[in-house]
Amino acid sequence: MVDVYVAQNTTDPNRTIETSKSAVSWAAIIAGAAVAIATTAVVLSLGSGLGLASLSPGVRSTASATGAGALAIAWIVIVQWLSAGVGGYVTGRLRTRWVGTHTHEVFFRDTAHGFVTWAVATVIVAVAAASATSRLLPTDGHGPTTGSSHAGAGQESAATAYDVDLLFRGGGSSAATSENREEANRILAYDISAGDVPNEDRAYLAKLVSERTGVAASEAQRRVDDTIGRLQEKAEAARKAAATASLVNALAMLLGAFIACAAAAIGGRERDRHP
Repeated sequence: MVDVYVAQNTTDPNRTIETSKSAVSWAAIIAGAAVAIATTAVVLSLGSGLGLASLSPGVRSTASATGAGALAIAWIVIVQWLSAGVGGYVTGRLRTRWVGTHTHEVFFRDTAHGFVTWAVATVIVAVAAASATSRLLPTDGHGPTTGSSHAGAGQESAATAYDVDLLFRGGGSSAATSENREEANRILAYDISAGDVPNEDRAYLAKLVSERTGVAASEAQRRVDDTIGRLQEKAEAARKAAATASLVNALAMLLGAFIACAAAAIGGRERDRHP
């Protein structure tokens, strides 16, 4: 995008002369993106504080979980729209004034500035989030992990400690050792993440539970089947929640881009009202 002027020339009166200066006000775009990122951080922090203050740890019903998820999604949408609007408006107010440019071209440039501001802020946030996430993932034993270096650490993301406790609950001739619990945890975590629990693993877990707790084989098998069923339900619910959140977030981002464009146009119009 460049400023275009029609100038009278002695050799060619109809010649169109274009300036070499780009119409993009990068200073305004960077400033707007910085404001959008800062707004995102502040509003997200506020939302986290309000969420932690309002949720009761003793309430575990499905209705309350669904309501909390819907509230979190709504808050993400609000963050997207608010940050995009503020960033776009700041960009429109701070960009340079285009003298001698048609109003339609000014409107297009303002909306383009708002879109670029949204894009820059989105890319920066995405890169920062990806970098933070990568630091939490294990890297073949040479990088940081989410747990300790012990063989069973960090495996309770799929099979929670409470679910494993249910397997080995009850008095028996010998209590389950930490190695038994960690082994059961690893088996359940791997199979649940793979989407299926083979009969061999089911039988082995039932045998392990029966030996360590002293319960009958049928009772041990029932415990294993119940635990696997609960974990599969949790995994499916988490998958659906993640898919829903991704779709809503994508839609919110697209609407955020539109809001940034509109806000930049409004800010640019206000900018031109004050020479």
